[in-house]
This record gives sequence, structure tokens and C-alpha cells, in this order.
Amino acid sequence: RPTRRGFPAGVRGRGGSGRRAPRAGSRSDNRALPTAGARPPRRRRGRLLQVLGVLFLLAAVGIGGYLAWLLWGTGLQTHRAQAELREGFVVDAKRPAEAPPAERVPKVPGRAVAILVIPRIDLDMVVVEGTDTESLQKGPGHYTQTAYPWEDHGRVGIAGHRTTYGAPFWSLDRLRPGDPIILETEYGIFRYVVTRTVITPPSGILPSGAHVLDQTERPTLVLTTCNPRFSASQRLVVFADRVGG
Repeated sequence: RPTRRGFPAGVRGRGGSGRRAPRAGSRSDNRALPTAGARPPRRRRGRLLQVLGVLFLLAAVGIGGYLAWLLWGTGLQTHRAQAELREGFVVDAKRPAEAPPAERVPKVPGRAVAILVIPRIDLDMVVVEGTDTESLQKGPGHYTQTAYPWEDHGRVGIAGHRTTYGAPFWSLDRLRPGDPIILETEYGIFRYVVTRTVITPPSGILPSGAHVLDQTERPTLVLTTCNPRFSASQRLVVFADRVGG
């Protein structure tokens, strides 16, 4: 029976190879055409890298914001607290005949005790009672177990932050023997002169076995802070003697 011109059904029309075209849905079809939901591996890896990049960026922003708050935000908090403390604190330049002994001074954490002035490092801040976390956020803190400036004997102990909450003792390492330190109180103004600076373990124990807060027969002063900056592995301690009575 004669056929029409052209190629018989089922035979490819070019090249004359005589191969049959694969049927729809055959195994060769499935290998040649990707499924509808498949994605090339490169595109998938690129998407993953984008997600990781965004996560790293968010983490960097979060860490940067936290550090900014530690260094500057806490300083603003301390500045406000200092302004409030100064409003209700009255310095009396004349020492009264009878100042209250330590046992009669109310140990109220956070209340103003004195104004600490150190000319060499341009420090002028209110000292509060206590060295607990909340008190030190307001400014330098008086060790409650130590003497008060107006007493005729004993060591006054004051601690302060070095990197956060206003960093009152940031430059404490700049003090040198002979530098003046002034404590202004409700019971008089008292002047001290730096005698030495030492580095101790966090315990505050000196090589001699004595503690930096041990009391003395004569009126003295000790300032303590963390060392080095941004670390609490050591203590920087400045000793001073009271002068002028």
C-alpha cells in the first residue's frame, strides 16, 4: 500500500536516522526534564549564604549596641544619679567640734557621703555609701567597714568603676606620689597626699600579707579599682595620707 510522502509516523523528521521519538512519559523523558520542585544546588547554597550573612549582620549590630550601652549608656545613668546626689548634699568647710563616729553614721546604701576631688585626673564626683552593684552605678562607693574622712584615725576606703558607669577611676593609674586628693563632707574638708600605687590580686592581699583595707592608727585613704581596663584580674590600689590635721 502506498504511503504519503514524508517520514512514516514515529520516525524523526531530520537527519534520517530512523530512530523513533521517545514516547511521552517514557524513562528517557524523566531523565531529561527536571521535576517541577527541584532547584539547582548552586542556587540553594547562595540562598543559605545570604541567610547566614543577615544573621551575622544582626549579631554584629546587637553586640555593637550592647557595647555602646556599656560604655556610654551607663555613663548617662551615672551622670543623672550624680546630679540628684549633689542637690541634697551640703559641704561644710568648717569641721564641727563633734562629728559622728562611724558606728553612729547610717549605713544607707547609695546615700551621699563625700565629694571626691582629684585634680590630676579632673575627677569631681559624689561618693556614695556602699560598694554593692547598685551603689557603684551611682558613683564611687565607700567601703562601709572602713573609716570616715572626719575621724582622727583609720583608713577611708573608696572603690570605683574603671570602664563603665561614668568610669570615675579610668585614669587612676596616672596618680603619682605627692598628688593631692580632697574629700569634701558635711563635717569638713579633708586633704590627702598620694604615697604609693600598687597592683594586687582581686583579693586585695599585699605581698606582706596585709589587706589593702586594713585599718591604720593615723588617718589614711585608699582608692581601689579593677586592673587592667576591661578586666577584673587584678586590683589597682592607690594609698594616700591625710595632711593638715
